[in-house]
Amino acid sequence: MLTRIAPLLGELALAQPDFTPHRYGLVAACDGGLIEVSGLSVPVGALCRVAHGRGEPLAEVIGFRNGRTLMMLLGDTVMLRPGSRVRPEGHPGMLPVGEAFLGRAVDGEGHPIDGLGPVHFRDEWPAGGIRTGALDRSPVRQPFDTGIRALNGLTTFGVGQRIGIMAGSGVGKSVLLDMIAHGAEAEIVVVGLIGERAREVSDFVERHMQGAKRARTAVVAVPADHAPNLRIRGAMLATSLAEHFRAHGRKVLLIMDSLTRVAHAGREIALLLGEPGAARGYPPSALATITKLIERAGNSAASGGSITGLYTVLADGDNQDDPVVDTARSILDGHIVLSRDLAQRGQYPAIDIPASLSRVMSDVSSPAHQRAARTFRALVASYEANRDLVLMGAYRAGADPLLDRAIAMQEPLRQFLMQAHGEVIPLPQAVDTLAGLIGPA
Repeated sequence: MLTRIAPLLGELALAQPDFTPHRYGLVAACDGGLIEVSGLSVPVGALCRVAHGRGEPLAEVIGFRNGRTLMMLLGDTVMLRPGSRVRPEGHPGMLPVGEAFLGRAVDGEGHPIDGLGPVHFRDEWPAGGIRTGALDRSPVRQPFDTGIRALNGLTTFGVGQRIGIMAGSGVGKSVLLDMIAHGAEAEIVVVGLIGERAREVSDFVERHMQGAKRARTAVVAVPADHAPNLRIRGAMLATSLAEHFRAHGRKVLLIMDSLTRVAHAGREIALLLGEPGAARGYPPSALATITKLIERAGNSAASGGSITGLYTVLADGDNQDDPVVDTARSILDGHIVLSRDLAQRGQYPAIDIPASLSRVMSDVSSPAHQRAARTFRALVASYEANRDLVLMGAYRAGADPLLDRAIAMQEPLRQFLMQAHGEVIPLPQAVDTLAGLIGPA
């Protein structure tokens, strides 16, 4: 019994008592999830307790207007009534971080969802991150091993790079993320499952929170049925955890699934505040939310730590010109495009090599490796552009030497791109296999 309460007694001894007078406000209006509170002046981002018939849920301040504070509940507004008391709680704009989150699965508020008891944290981190100068970010110079042969060989990643996995629904984004989380080499893995299915959350925790990997993995999960501000808070918590570990010199892999759900949550909040929709219904602040999250990843020159960011982006209707896809692609250091056509042919992972790009590959790979990758890309692009002609028998052999070679090598090229779930191909092995397949330049 004493061993169970010892951590709690230690936290109580370190706690700083608050002797300031307690303030509270009253709920004056509720419209579509937007709560107006009178008599309470607190900053944007602060958390407050709302007393109503279903306990005291938390609400987050998202703005203020005409002398009233605007809030959103981190839950449902059922049983909320006028005149309910609202009192501030915690430290505005700060999120819990620390080693205590390793091996744990928590929600957007930092509360455990794994049934292993409370998380005893001592450190806090600004929800919006600590902004640094552009020259404080060290360049990407070391390769990052994903364990995926096609990615290691053809779109080599770097430590500290930000990469997007872009595809429509049901093409294999989450499966590819799962393979990278299983095979990648990193000191710390922080996973943010934002706006996804609850079943995927439980499956991911069951697969990756076991054995030796559990001690270096932290999961922040906010399923799709949660409030939009809680989804954004979950994404910020995952990013803040990664920043905290980077500040201590650790090599962190940050996985965010998905960035599109974060943009959707930002759109809901912006529309509630009356912000007009701009790019296909997305207000400017919603798209700015994802750029701020992405820019927080990268290398730190001060601590020597790094955050390698891996983000999934849902292309609505397989449209690669969707505003979220276009915004993410413009700010990321590389993108992996998954093709529904390839998936329907049974090629997994269904990576569209000509459309995929790593902007740091030239800095982390040898010239011979780059030449082999360019040749592979040219062969795949040539075959895909003329695939219909070849299948119909309309192509005459000898008309295009590159296409002739692509046709002859089609099956070996396809086998290089395919990889079974659970199989891990290290980076040196992938490079050697590519060199043996393409031959000398």
